[in-house]
Amino acid sequence: MSLTLDFISPVAAPAPDRVTLFADVILPLPLPRLYTYRVPYELNDNVVIGGRVIVQFGAKKTLSCIVAAVHETAPKEYQAKYILEFIDDAPVVTQPQLKLFRWMADYYMCTIGEVINAALPSALKLSSESRIQLHPGFSREENEYPLSTQEELIVDALGTVEEGKALTFTEVGDLLGITSFHKVIKSLMHKDVIFLFEHTADKYAPKVVKKVRLAHHFVSEASLEQLFTQLTSKPKQLDVLMKYMQRVPVYQNEHANQAGIEKAYLASSPHLSASAVNTLIKNGVLEQFDQIVSRFPLENEPALQLNFSLSEAQTTARDEIMSHFGNQEIVLLHGVTGAGKTEIYIDLIRKAMDGGGQVLYLLPEIALTAQIVTRLMRVFGSRLGVYHSKFSDNERVEVWNGVLSGRFQVVIGVRSAVFLPFDNLALIIVDEEHESSYKQYDPAPRYNAREVALMMANFQGAKTLLGSATPAVETYYQAKQGRYGLVSLTKRFGEAGMPDIELVDTRKAREHKTMHNHFTADLLGEVERTLGREEQVILFQNRRGYAPVVACQDCGWIPKCTNCAVSLSYHKHSHELRCHYCGYHDPMVSKCPACGSRAVKTQGFGTEKIEDDLKIMLPQANIQRMDLDTTRAKNSYQQIIADFEKQATNVLVGTQMVTKGLDFANVSLVGIINADSIIHYPDFRAHERAYQMFVQVSGRAGRKGKKGKVIIQTADPTQVIFDKVIRNDYVEFYNYEIVQRHEHGYPPFMRVIKMTVKHIDQSVGEAAAILLTQELVERLGRAAVLGPEAPYIFRIRNFYLQEITIKLDRAHTVLKQAKQLICEAMDVVRDQKEFKQARLVADVDPM
Repeated sequence: MSLTLDFISPVAAPAPDRVTLFADVILPLPLPRLYTYRVPYELNDNVVIGGRVIVQFGAKKTLSCIVAAVHETAPKEYQAKYILEFIDDAPVVTQPQLKLFRWMADYYMCTIGEVINAALPSALKLSSESRIQLHPGFSREENEYPLSTQEELIVDALGTVEEGKALTFTEVGDLLGITSFHKVIKSLMHKDVIFLFEHTADKYAPKVVKKVRLAHHFVSEASLEQLFTQLTSKPKQLDVLMKYMQRVPVYQNEHANQAGIEKAYLASSPHLSASAVNTLIKNGVLEQFDQIVSRFPLENEPALQLNFSLSEAQTTARDEIMSHFGNQEIVLLHGVTGAGKTEIYIDLIRKAMDGGGQVLYLLPEIALTAQIVTRLMRVFGSRLGVYHSKFSDNERVEVWNGVLSGRFQVVIGVRSAVFLPFDNLALIIVDEEHESSYKQYDPAPRYNAREVALMMANFQGAKTLLGSATPAVETYYQAKQGRYGLVSLTKRFGEAGMPDIELVDTRKAREHKTMHNHFTADLLGEVERTLGREEQVILFQNRRGYAPVVACQDCGWIPKCTNCAVSLSYHKHSHELRCHYCGYHDPMVSKCPACGSRAVKTQGFGTEKIEDDLKIMLPQANIQRMDLDTTRAKNSYQQIIADFEKQATNVLVGTQMVTKGLDFANVSLVGIINADSIIHYPDFRAHERAYQMFVQVSGRAGRKGKKGKVIIQTADPTQVIFDKVIRNDYVEFYNYEIVQRHEHGYPPFMRVIKMTVKHIDQSVGEAAAILLTQELVERLGRAAVLGPEAPYIFRIRNFYLQEITIKLDRAHTVLKQAKQLICEAMDVVRDQKEFKQARLVADVDPM
């Protein structure tokens, strides 16, 4: 059965004072324009801009979408269908959000539907494939709301909570024999009988704790004495009951017994029996019930005063920031690693909250939130929300609703936190603002959270603080031009000094045969001495896996990905060859499929191999690895960091995750295993990224008074960038880099848009790219268009790629006009029959 709109029965001619309303809605689809639906007369008073409605789109598809505008003008191109149902009686998307989403669609050359699809947690998006399931807390016996006949039918079909049955919207329609069933579903949701979830997403389920309480007929003193007498011959059950009575003041507070205690607590002591607890429940002495609790730690904790005071340098920096905020909207805090920027952030957050405003604190990596969240929770208590992709969809909805309701005044999160429904922002902090992790690469919108945050602050009249020890060249340029305020912190907090940095020549080490696998004698010896002092080590290698290449030593065969133009990397833990672009994997081979030779060996090394080698060379050390492979699970970041903080781990081996703002008191040595692979990369930002990465990872050493040391292994110690890293001279690096950018026409002097043409047929893709280039040159001029050319990795997920680089003047009007011309050129290509299957992707401000 398809969901149709014919359930709207014909109505009599409207009264003269009746108004016909139409709603422009944002569908979560890549549509270039909004779609208009008619509002049923009886629901005129229910329509809310920013609220969700259910509509039919196409013949069978049912979707939830956001109301963007309400008016009285019918569309001319088509007959408007009726809205099926209103989900919300209050906005879930605020007016400031809608304004920001429109800007993002325009600036990043995508559709507002794509922005909405990226912004909303999937639990807020419903479709004809949405499903319903009984709420974990539902019980027929304890349900306080009467159910209609139709509602009873649905509950019967879902069975019991334990069965966990689910029904799709289509199945609900079939069951009830009607098409207008959304009101029934909505009613069951309001009664907490069911919940909704998407079949492609995790099932929505509140966090439930099993609790027990003393049955109400035993609460009287006489009944309880009689119960104790009955249990005299059953010592295990008596012990459980005694423990309950010790914990719950049954006589002093009747509400305490009603609240009960966690079931697990009663069996937590070694001498207590879980089976005894279950027997008491079975016999009706204890009652078991479920309680929904928050997923956020310390949510009910009051805010505490963190015992720290700003140093003289921090106080001066804080005052300078506030002074700049008097006449500038954006300030850059350029502070060396370990300067104590976080304490300044906390002080500024307090001031913003005291004024009644909201605060957004952005971090580039989930790994950073794991370390900072606990600290901020103890400062701001239940007013702090946390938002990132490792959270379940339900947890993200909790934060979304918490921001809407005002429950969370401060939110700390990664780039997706810019989508949250703030409407009273006072301050945005973008920590480690230079990080490429703020950039969304795929799918659309391909936004940079730093730039979105700046526009978000502009729309809401908030101030923005950008913080970094190694600012992006574009950011520092804006500060030097006076467009941003600039505040510098040049010394580390407390007594800590900057670490000593030593370059070690791997080429000479190989000549002298002093290399141990991939470690020079200098680095390995320093690791051993550091561990001997019971201090900790961080080793950085910007490549995961065991080995990036596997090759036959006789014929030269190398296993390649079937979908991408890359070699497969070997992962020893899973004993498989894996593509890091599409996820394709094969079992590891023992002999060459081309020539039959068994001389198949790994070449190169990643974090997994470094970890493996160290365990052999340093058997006494506790070694852990932090990369994409070891942090896939939800709480894996927190566990790895917690182990390192407690010094249960001596050596932490990691990719760029270990470079970003982590603060460990006992780390005195940092080793960069292969610096050359970072520097030699075909990109105009290669030197900037290398400098930032080297300085950031070096900054993990010697943060709490201990003198730190950094060893960088390189085959070419004479490279210019190393001198600037050793002297930690960002200004000199910036002065060198800005000249190169100006000379070659790159940001901040020019705006860059990268066009990518994708096609499963290489020749067709090349032809489409040539045509697009011709159209772009005709509109923008030859000097503005570079390419087309195949990128270094020219095939990904079976699509052949061609890239075109467009350089534009930074003037706002020029950029807007240029984007319109680019869209015209793209339309010309799409209109060609032979290029219908080509995918054209625009990436504004690529990184």
